[in-house]
Amino acid sequence: MIVKSVLIFDSGVGGLSVFKEIAKAMPEQHIIYAFDNAAFPYGELADDVLVSRVCGMVSALCAEHDIALVVIACNTASTIVLPPLRERLSIPVVGVVPAIKPAAAISKRKRIGLLATPATVKRDYTQQLVRDFAPDCHVTMVGSTELVQMGEAKLRGVPVNQSSLSTILAPFISQVDCIVLGCTHFPLLKREIEQVMGNDCTVIDSGHAIASRVSGLLNEEGGQKTSLNRQLQHSVFSSAVVESEIALNQEMQKLGFSPIKRAPTF
Repeated sequence: MIVKSVLIFDSGVGGLSVFKEIAKAMPEQHIIYAFDNAAFPYGELADDVLVSRVCGMVSALCAEHDIALVVIACNTASTIVLPPLRERLSIPVVGVVPAIKPAAAISKRKRIGLLATPATVKRDYTQQLVRDFAPDCHVTMVGSTELVQMGEAKLRGVPVNQSSLSTILAPFISQVDCIVLGCTHFPLLKREIEQVMGNDCTVIDSGHAIASRVSGLLNEEGGQKTSLNRQLQHSVFSSAVVESEIALNQEMQKLGFSPIKRAPTF
């Protein structure tokens, strides 16, 4: 039996929103999840530092494990790191693209919001997405690092502060009919965001599209899925000691992961 893993990489636990979609589409696929919490959040890193860290860590993990495909489950990293990483690796690399195109298609008022990190909002890549796929839309962009921290905290059992969330979302309220979640941490807060925005606003992310892309690429490669048989747990690695590790391990165990390990090559 071929046992190859899909590597999902992020700065924190936001990429678990992508994991959930991939696991839903391919329940038998083995996953290795790795996060660079030593440099979290990525939205505050210089571009050259970000490229160096992601390329170095992902390459090292691929050298140590039998990886069929890599998912960079971070919008901020995906905007700049994909070309150099693909040059290093001989396997497919999938990035995360804000769902501007589908948002523009479903928006009736042609007024959409992009909720992302400050770095993603500023990237030329993001501006080009808007020009290419939403030229007839008014796009309000909000960059928030605080919301990234909220997503991390929620997964560790910390309640979401709805008042703070409402303040972050204020530029969107009554102004847009569709919000694009342009950071993988934000789907972890989707229910709370929908509560603030109400029924007249659709909240979308890229998770389903990423899962479809991963499934298609693996099928092109001849199929790398393997039955877990309740014995082969998903694996998770961090680059540093994890805050509230017991609580996070409990949540990840529910998703089928073994306890967090420190990656020796980080």
